[in-house]
Amino acid sequence: MRQVTTPRQERRLLTAVAASAEEAAPSAELVELRARNEQLERALASRAVIDQARGMLTVLAPCSSDRAWDLLVDVSQRCNIKLRDVAVALVATTDGERLPEPMQRELRRGLRRLRQAGRR
Repeated sequence: MRQVTTPRQERRLLTAVAASAEEAAPSAELVELRARNEQLERALASRAVIDQARGMLTVLAPCSSDRAWDLLVDVSQRCNIKLRDVAVALVATTDGERLPEPMQRELRRGLRRLRQAGRR
């Protein structure tokens, strides 16, 4: 047996659904804003450690900040490791940590290429 709703019942149902949707919209927006905020916080933290690693390379290489950036990107790509993780590992060497062998190898190669380019 099929139940028939009156127009009045349909209006009440639609009003309830619309009210529920209006309440859900700010909640969804809040969730989205919180996620974006967390993402920006992670980006700022990553940026700080990347800048520290860049500074280390400008002193150790010695080279410009742009060249240091290129060197970090090169090591990251050749090792297939995120740039942030390369920077973290490099900065950790100031606390006595060893740079992982693949990163050491690619960093040496990159520094050699950098020096060779400077001689030309």
